Amino acid sequence: MTVPDRHPMDPDPEPSSKARAVFALGLVGFLTGAFVGGVIPATIALLLAKQTARQAYEAKGYLTGSAWIRRGRRLAWAGIVLALTALVVASIAGLLHLAGTPGGADFSPGTD
Repeated sequence: MTVPDRHPMDPDPEPSSKARAVFALGLVGFLTGAFVGGVIPATIALLLAKQTARQAYEAKGYLTGSAWIRRGRRLAWAGIVLALTALVVASIAGLLHLAGTPGGADFSPGTD
């Protein structure tokens, strides 16, 4: 006689739709991160990942998708890092451009 793995009244494990949304937002954040616009979807992905992970924990194994949440978080953080890198590079380029241009007014030598 075999013993059932779980109680017959337990619900079936269901995939979390929010986990897929976290992954999709993280992917969008990663792909557009170099254009600085990826910060918004990446931030939303991180906030949604926190909420989704909490719901999956509270579901005690009946809500699946933790791998999608992890992947989405990684992509979101990578998108944020790309956006910060783009901002730093743009700032350095702007400072180099300002340093190359002559400053102040160009007066003739005999002007006081």
